[in-house]
Amino acid sequence: MNGKQRWVPRRGAATIATVFLALCATLLTGTPSPASSGPPPTALPNGAEAALAARPMEDLGRGVVAVRSGASQVLVSWRLLGLDPQGIGFNVYRSTAGGAYTRVNSAVLAGGTNYVDTTADLTRSNSYHVRPVVDGVEQAPSDAFTLTANHAQEPVVRVPLRDGGPVKFVWAGDLDGDGEYDYVLDRQTSPQTLEAYTSDGRFLWEVDLGPNSTNQDNIEPGSSTIDVGHNDGVTVYDFNSDGRAEVALRIADGVTFGDGTTWTHADDNRQFMAILDGRTGALLNWAAVPTDYLADGPMAARLGVAYLDGATPSLVAYMKNRRDDGGFNLMMTAWRWSGQNLSLQWKWLRGNQNAPDGHNTRALDVDGDGADEIAEIGFVLDGDGTLEYSMAGEGVVHGDRFHIADLDPSRPGLEGYGVQQSNPSGLLEYYYDASNGSMIWEHFGSPADVGRGMAGDVDPRFPGMEVWSFSGLYNAPSNRLTEPNTSLRPWPQLGLWWDGDLSMELLNDGKIEQWDPANPTPTGSLPRLVSTWNFGAVTAAQGGPTLVGDLLGDWREEAVYTNAAYDELIIFTTNQPSTTRLYTLAHNPAYRNAMTFKGYMQSHHPDYYLGSGMAQPPRPNIRYAG
Repeated sequence: MNGKQRWVPRRGAATIATVFLALCATLLTGTPSPASSGPPPTALPNGAEAALAARPMEDLGRGVVAVRSGASQVLVSWRLLGLDPQGIGFNVYRSTAGGAYTRVNSAVLAGGTNYVDTTADLTRSNSYHVRPVVDGVEQAPSDAFTLTANHAQEPVVRVPLRDGGPVKFVWAGDLDGDGEYDYVLDRQTSPQTLEAYTSDGRFLWEVDLGPNSTNQDNIEPGSSTIDVGHNDGVTVYDFNSDGRAEVALRIADGVTFGDGTTWTHADDNRQFMAILDGRTGALLNWAAVPTDYLADGPMAARLGVAYLDGATPSLVAYMKNRRDDGGFNLMMTAWRWSGQNLSLQWKWLRGNQNAPDGHNTRALDVDGDGADEIAEIGFVLDGDGTLEYSMAGEGVVHGDRFHIADLDPSRPGLEGYGVQQSNPSGLLEYYYDASNGSMIWEHFGSPADVGRGMAGDVDPRFPGMEVWSFSGLYNAPSNRLTEPNTSLRPWPQLGLWWDGDLSMELLNDGKIEQWDPANPTPTGSLPRLVSTWNFGAVTAAQGGPTLVGDLLGDWREEAVYTNAAYDELIIFTTNQPSTTRLYTLAHNPAYRNAMTFKGYMQSHHPDYYLGSGMAQPPRPNIRYAG
C-alpha cells in the first residue's frame, strides 16, 4: 500500500460478481445486465479468457484538493475510486493553522465527492482530508491538502518548477508510488530536456536529450528530438504494475540520463526505445528500434499505452519518417516491460497497404472483447499487430483529428467521428461503427482541409453526443443539426468536464466556455467560465494546455498550463460543486490510455456514455497495481 492506510475492497470479488451477474442476465433475458459492458460475455472471441482478467491500474489515493471558490467558501473535492464499494460515504475534516482535525460536515456525504466549506477562517491556513465511511464504520484518513492563509480566490493549484525554457507537454504518473500524480515535462530548448517533479513540485531529475535533439523540424526531426509536430517520443506509465510509473523515451546518441550516464552510439540515426526509472531518470533497460526504414533517416515517434491482451500494459509506438519521393514510411510497434527487460512484441509495417493515418493515436477496446486495439483515423490494428480493418475502402484519407467513444448510448458498442484533410471526394467528416469501420453517415462538400473536429454532449435536448467541425453542430446518433444556423456552432478545439452538470464544457485558446443551446452565440462570444490568462497562464502548442486529464479531486478534469516565466505549473481545477457521483476517470481503461498519448492534443473519452441522461456506468474491470 506504499505506506498509506486506505480502505481497499477485496480484490477480484467485484470482477467475478460482475461477470457472473452479466452471464445470468444474458441467459435469462438474452441481453447483458447494466453491470456489464460490450457484447454478452457468452460470445467471447478467441483468446477472450484474457479479457476477463482485471487490468492492473494505478493504486490512487483520494487526490484531495481545495480551492477558494468564494470570499468565504472553499470547495473541497476528492476521488471516488474505481473499486470503492457501493454506498461508500465520506466525512470531511479540517485542521486550521496546524490544529486538530475536526469534522465539518454534519452528516455522512453520500452524493457527489465534493463539499463546500463555508465556516473556515481563511485568514489562516486550512488543511483538509477525507475519511471514507463503509457500512457505518469510518476508515483511515486520506492524505491532506493545505490551502494557505489568505489564499487567492482562484480555481488553481500551483506547482513550482525550476527555471527553464518553454514547455509543450506534461505527462502525469505516480513516479514515487505515493498514490498521487507526479509530473514529467519537456523543455523546448536546444538541446531539449525532460524534467520530473513530485506532485508538490519537488524536483526529481533531468534528462538532456543531447545534440540529436537540436534539429526540431516537425516532419523530419533529429533522432532524439521530442514533442515537435504530432510526434512526442515520450510517455509515462506503470508498465510493470509494481505501483510506480516508468518513463518511456525514444533515444539516440548523446542522451544523458538522470544519473549522469550518457548513451553513445556511432550512428546518429540509430534509435532505441528506453525505459527510465521514474524516481531517478536513470536508464533501466533498452531495446533497438527496428531498422526497416533506417535508410530514410531517423523515425519520429508517438508513444502511448494499450492493454493489448486485456490484462497487461504495453508500450505502443507510432513511428514515421519521410522518403525521398515525399511519401512516408509508417511503422507501428508494441513493447513489453517486465521490470527487467524491454522486449518487442510485434511490429507492423504499412508498406503499400492503404491504411490512412493522422495526427492522433487512440488505444481502447473497440470490439468489446476486453482487450485494446490501436486506432488511427483510418485503420485499426488488433492487439497482435495485425490489421483489423482499414477505412480506405470507405473513402477515408489522411485527417487531423478523430474521436472514439460511446457517442450513441442507444446503439451497442462504440462509435467514431473523424475529419478529413483535402479529401479528393469532398468528404469532410464522417461517423462510423468503431468495431468494424463501417460508415453510419458522411458529410461532403468542396474538398477542404478540415483542421479541427470535436465530440461531446453539449446539447442535452438531444440524446447522445454532438459532433462538429466547421459545417455545423450535429447530434451524432440522428445526424441532425441541433442548431440550424451552422455559424453558431462552437469552435471545435477541446472539451472537458468542469461545472456540475454532465454536459461537456469547451477549452479553446485559454478559455473554458459553455455552449448554450437555449441562447447560441458565435465562437468568440460564448459564455465564459474561466479565462486562464487572468491567473497568469500562457497557452502552449496550438493555443492549448500542456495536459488535460482527471488529475485531482472528483471526476471533473484538470487543465495544466505554465506561467510566462515557465517556472510554475498552473493546474486549473473546478471551483463548482456537483451532485454527480462518478468514479475517477483515471480508473476508466479507455480514458487512462488516452491520457498517455499526445499527437495533436485531443479530448479524452471513457468507454461509457458520459453526458446528459446517462446511465450509471458499470464498475471498471480493474485491480490496483503494486
